[in-house]
Amino acid sequence: MTGQAQSLYRKWRSQTFSDLVGQEAVIQTLRQAVAQARLTHAYLFSGPRGTGKTSTARLLAKMVNCTNPRDGEPCNTCLSCSEITDGRSTDVFEIDAASNRGIDEIRELRDRVRVVSAIGRTRLFIIDEVHMLTTEAFNALLKTLEEPPPNVLFVLATTEAHKIPATVISRCQRFEFRRIALRDIIARLQYVSDQEGLRTEPHALELIARAAQGGMRDALSLLDQARAFAGDAISAEAARSMLGMADPALVRGVIEFVAAGDTAGGLHRINHLAQSGIDLRQLANQLAELWRQLMLTRAGA
Repeated sequence: MTGQAQSLYRKWRSQTFSDLVGQEAVIQTLRQAVAQARLTHAYLFSGPRGTGKTSTARLLAKMVNCTNPRDGEPCNTCLSCSEITDGRSTDVFEIDAASNRGIDEIRELRDRVRVVSAIGRTRLFIIDEVHMLTTEAFNALLKTLEEPPPNVLFVLATTEAHKIPATVISRCQRFEFRRIALRDIIARLQYVSDQEGLRTEPHALELIARAAQGGMRDALSLLDQARAFAGDAISAEAARSMLGMADPALVRGVIEFVAAGDTAGGLHRINHLAQSGIDLRQLANQLAELWRQLMLTRAGA
């Protein structure tokens, strides 16, 4: 029986702040807070999926418990760092609020919060997709946030901060995680490809990075999918086929029909692409990108 391979996004999860791509402002602030011992008891990390929210929370847990930090980074060799890396630390608790959203789960969390670490470590509680909690669960959580015990930190992570009650937000220090720049995703994909022994065409990496829409986790997952599809040599054509994208010449043809005012011809071309199995969402993205390039060209950019 063949063993299950570890996914790239898990294998290459950031283990130091320097590894975390695209969130420099967040990292600088947290590093200074740790160095100056000015951490608050609760943080709200909000932003698009796959931009490093839970990875940053785990790095924060490492930093506050690391026995040998170096230059604002966890050592990743001490017992505490190793346990957090391996996902077996008793001082880091993660809850997925999408599937544990009721008041009973939050009451259980409150009971855990009251338990003091046996060796005096700081304990960190991560509630992912916190916006999914019920109103009753938020009310129960609010009491804990109002009177937190010592040596306990909370990190609330969400993709939809507007759904979180203002009373909860006001008790947290909020950090906004932004979409990661295309060039940064491409550079990280190239690094991972080199480390994994993959031969990837630059344009293939660009296609994968664009499809990820600013999320590093999605980008690494797509690279994993491309390797499964094409093997260790990933061409632009293989990436395009894997992503369900149309041939660029056919996409330009749609634009030409529109420019000529040939509605019937344009619709016929789109129908042909759909019948051939092209993902229409990807086609819409390709058309939007081509229109953008044409507008920039006309503007002389």
